[in-house]
Amino acid sequence: MLALVVAHLAVAGLLPLVSARHRRAAFAVAAVLPAVTLAWALGHAGAALGPGVTSTLAWAPALGLQLSFRLDALALAMVVLVSGLGAVILVYSTGYFGARSEEANRSAALLLTFAGVMLGLVLADDLLTLYVFWELTSVTSYLLIGQSGEKRESRRAALQALLVTIFGGLMMLLGFVLLGEAAGTYRISEIVADPPRGALVTAALPLILLGAFTKSAQLPFHPWLPAAMVAPTPVSAYLHAASMVKAGVYLVGRLSPAFAELAVWWVPIVVAGIGTMLIGGWRALAETDLKRVLAFGTVSQLGFLMVLLGVGGRIAALAGVVMLLAHGLFKAPLFMIVGAIDHATGTRDLRKLSGLRTSLPGLTVAGALAAASMAGLPPFVGFVGKEAAFEAFLHEGGVRGWLIALGLLAGSVLTAAYSARFVWGAFATKPGRAATQVPTPGAHTPGALLTGPVWLCAVAGLALGVGYPTLEALAASYAAQHPAVDAEAAAYHLALWHGLGLPLLFSAVAIGGGLLLHHLRTRTTHLHHRSPLGAQRGYEATLEGLERAAVGVTGRLQVGSLPAYLATILAVLVLLVGPSTLLGGTWPSGQVLYHEAVQVPLAAAVIVAALAVARARRRFTAVLLVGVVGYGVGGLFVVNGAPDLALAQFLVETLSLVAFVFVLRRLPANFTEQPSLRRAQLFKAALATVGGIVVAGVAVVLSGARVGPASAADGFIALAPDEAGAKNIISAILVDFRALDTVGEIGVLFVAAAGVASLVLATRYDRRGGEDGRGGRTPMESGQGSPRHEEDVLG
Repeated sequence: MLALVVAHLAVAGLLPLVSARHRRAAFAVAAVLPAVTLAWALGHAGAALGPGVTSTLAWAPALGLQLSFRLDALALAMVVLVSGLGAVILVYSTGYFGARSEEANRSAALLLTFAGVMLGLVLADDLLTLYVFWELTSVTSYLLIGQSGEKRESRRAALQALLVTIFGGLMMLLGFVLLGEAAGTYRISEIVADPPRGALVTAALPLILLGAFTKSAQLPFHPWLPAAMVAPTPVSAYLHAASMVKAGVYLVGRLSPAFAELAVWWVPIVVAGIGTMLIGGWRALAETDLKRVLAFGTVSQLGFLMVLLGVGGRIAALAGVVMLLAHGLFKAPLFMIVGAIDHATGTRDLRKLSGLRTSLPGLTVAGALAAASMAGLPPFVGFVGKEAAFEAFLHEGGVRGWLIALGLLAGSVLTAAYSARFVWGAFATKPGRAATQVPTPGAHTPGALLTGPVWLCAVAGLALGVGYPTLEALAASYAAQHPAVDAEAAAYHLALWHGLGLPLLFSAVAIGGGLLLHHLRTRTTHLHHRSPLGAQRGYEATLEGLERAAVGVTGRLQVGSLPAYLATILAVLVLLVGPSTLLGGTWPSGQVLYHEAVQVPLAAAVIVAALAVARARRRFTAVLLVGVVGYGVGGLFVVNGAPDLALAQFLVETLSLVAFVFVLRRLPANFTEQPSLRRAQLFKAALATVGGIVVAGVAVVLSGARVGPASAADGFIALAPDEAGAKNIISAILVDFRALDTVGEIGVLFVAAAGVASLVLATRYDRRGGEDGRGGRTPMESGQGSPRHEEDVLG
């Protein structure tokens, strides 16, 4: 399984080479691997519907980290969407993207990359593995929505999708860690088989749901999905109908068998799911862009799926898997139809479209088939799924069952209404509007590459409805993980006809109410525009508030004063480290003032130089005295048997001294006296004194904190000859045992050297191109430069 994921990424990396020669061919090549993946999954369907197919790769065994994958019934259903529909949409893309389309260069590789990481997500059997692929889908979707980044609306939509989903992903990661620690394992199959309970689980589940809600565009995080409709139509058909937006629903379905009985799990799912279903359906009734009609319809359907796969119960789980597949099979072709109409007419505005049923009869029939499945008409797969959904909660009964059933009925009325709106808006002849010309100037009539994939998906929705026994074999395997409330629920099977009853009545009311609501579309549009609520405004207000808070915090903390920054660091050190060391540390016994006599004059020189720095009036004198302090500390390192530290200290002090000299040439010779700040100077002196005492005290306490006779040096001495192949212990530590630290220190030296080199070059430039152009002194060198300019140069 890992090989399939890696193969997707590897081929995606090579696709730009194909695009450079033939852009359309890149999509055809990209479609091959998802088709192979679908064939592989179907070939293992027997094992997947039974115990499952597992694969594990331990990539950090000492830490217990591994890449775990598992193909079972739910994963198989998602592979059908991710790989099956993915291959179909990539074939559609060969007709959608023109030979000269700039978007094709990026889209082929990115779509296949997304297919690979989405495949890894649905096959993951480890929480941390799932999280890695989860965030990779967010990144690739950001790139697919933003495309080249030339359009402002594309950049904004991509950023919104990224911020919302990444925020939820980080919260979900925290929930994963809590859940994994509570369960004692991060394997999803093991967690579901033996669900943990306790305070950690209670805290983890809302965090996990937050990640699922943001990914699957649940209330109030849903605005990112309609905004993402700026992406090309194949991207919308794949990410926002078939795959990415179902990741949150899939996660809920994956964990639901373990936690559906807990109120902390099912209550947020029911509230968010039904609320999303109603809000999304209501918003779809007022949109005039066909893609946005489908986008809000997708939001609504995701709420429906969230409820079915989240509340538990065998019949609800059956309905959830059926509707999961049904949604992909009717929403993907509807998106592709919009792309074909846009290609033929140059618009997606349903107010401008009229009479396409006569000029595009094939697309009209395919669109009607897909919309009928979305509305829940028999004998389509959408009807089979909705009948099971109504049965699940009507059979459960009680307050919870009836409230959920009525909520789903209201949402289904809206679903039928926006299904009718789509068919009417795209293909009907509007009174008072001339028939839309097909093709319009500069456009072309949709060919087989645009219409063939549409028909394949639309007919598949009809075929699965009629051939529901095949679908039930898949859904029943997943539903077996959920308990049945009674013997009747355990014996329930999918069917086109269950006889007269409440589920059939609910389906009839949904269709009839939806058609009536569409007939009253003028009134509903007016009501929509009067709504005071808007989640998009909430998102924008949140971003604006964060920006204002960031500006305020930065303005108060980043004041541009080095003394203020140092004072803050010392104050934190004194207030946090000092008391903790005093309360928890132990002063070592037998502590002496010095070990070697030569330490006394070196320490005295350091102390005298430090005091003299505070009293110095000339900048150059202060720099020299700071150098004395540094060289004195280096001398102490030598005396204590650390020549390597001494060498580093001497080098740093030398480079610092050289840098200071070049800087001082641009500053006045003396410090500026500020008598009015005497109190501030006293505060600085007191803080520096206390800070020095704290640092010295902490160093002494930590030097006596070692427990037992063993030390780190013993391990280094033992490992150096065999592991590092070195006789010099210091070299082994620097080059092998602490190699990354050494690389970091080298990097610091390079940065310092680059700074010094830039100052040297700047000085040479000033001398060659000075005030008179003949090497004369610049105004700064003659002391005539303004103080403000001095700050700019140093800043």
